[in-house]
Amino acid sequence: MSAYYDDLETRGSDERAAAQLAALRAQLAHVTQNTSAYAGLFSEIDISSITDFDSFATLPLTRKSELLELQRAQRPFGGYTVQNGSQLLHVFASPGPIYEPGFATPDFWRFARSLYASGFRGGELVHNCFSYHFTPAGQMFDSAARALGCAVIPAGVGQTELQVQTIADLSPSAYVGTPSFLKIILEQADELGLKVDSIDKAMVSGEALPAPLRGTFAERGLRVQQCYGTADLGLIAYESSALEGLIIDEGVYVEIVRPGTGEPVSEGEVGEVVVTNLGAEYPLIRFATGDLSACLPGISPCGRSNLRIRGWMGRADQTAKVRGMFIHPEQVDKVIKRHSEIQRARLVVDWVEQADQLTLKCECEAADPALQAAIADSIRAICKVRGEVEIVAVGSLPNDGKVIDDIRQYD
Repeated sequence: MSAYYDDLETRGSDERAAAQLAALRAQLAHVTQNTSAYAGLFSEIDISSITDFDSFATLPLTRKSELLELQRAQRPFGGYTVQNGSQLLHVFASPGPIYEPGFATPDFWRFARSLYASGFRGGELVHNCFSYHFTPAGQMFDSAARALGCAVIPAGVGQTELQVQTIADLSPSAYVGTPSFLKIILEQADELGLKVDSIDKAMVSGEALPAPLRGTFAERGLRVQQCYGTADLGLIAYESSALEGLIIDEGVYVEIVRPGTGEPVSEGEVGEVVVTNLGAEYPLIRFATGDLSACLPGISPCGRSNLRIRGWMGRADQTAKVRGMFIHPEQVDKVIKRHSEIQRARLVVDWVEQADQLTLKCECEAADPALQAAIADSIRAICKVRGEVEIVAVGSLPNDGKVIDDIRQYD
């Protein structure tokens, strides 16, 4: 049996790039012709001019707030779906509320690839502890397991004693759910004196998987890998047995951009994860997840050749309220672009002597009082508040994706 889900996972870089660009251009034609949301958003853009990845990166981002606004005007999906293909099976609800579709397309959310990389194979019994209530997580992994030929116990969350008893009785070989709930199940089994060691592998998501917790599972003979996805996009990236970063799914195109902008960052720099879904039914173009990550160099030791990311590294939404005014990363970016001398910058918000203090730390080749004064003027003009300017050495600011660093502590 192949170590890979399909041949797409081991494509050469040139072959993948050519296929991705063709898919992106086809998707742009598809959404402008078949969705009212993107027909409106791209109405003044010549889609035929998008001929490479650089020009694709000039397209506007789509954010959750825009989904929410359009859904309020056009229920249930705001004009983002195409329902002339696969049958609509489910409508899910996330906080907001934002509604997400589930279509009849096999493995609609594409999580089968991540399960396969974790060793799930047809004929196995999978214990699914993601919620089936309102959120799509339960159905996401249910449909993925069934696409591989697995049977599924739709356990959901809670009822820990029943969970343990069911595992002891039915001996599933695999678990999907959050890592913390897996830990609870194992501890409950110990208390009840029931054996649940039939489970030898797990795919977890929805929260962090710290190294000590992964080690605890390994001590029990349980191999645990994680994946990253969202209710809107499905699978984005997943771990393989190499456990060196998360490999991007073949059904999406991922960019890492500077928070507050749509501009791709340099390789290895932390930025916001922006995803384009290549599916036909719920196509999202340059969807800004609000999550921070960074690309890893090279390919995975497992042989899968797609881009890898470091995993979840925080949130990109760094809006801060200062002296009654909201300051957004977009405003900081505008300040930076006014002054070509600034290579990188971050706005530090502190609480000093019972008052908010702003300091824009700027990486520049040399300190220049006139430049500092000009940058301070730009802060006042764009952010509508006064701020200090500190020139720091090039390369000295942390590579953590932060544009606004709110370190205020109130006594």
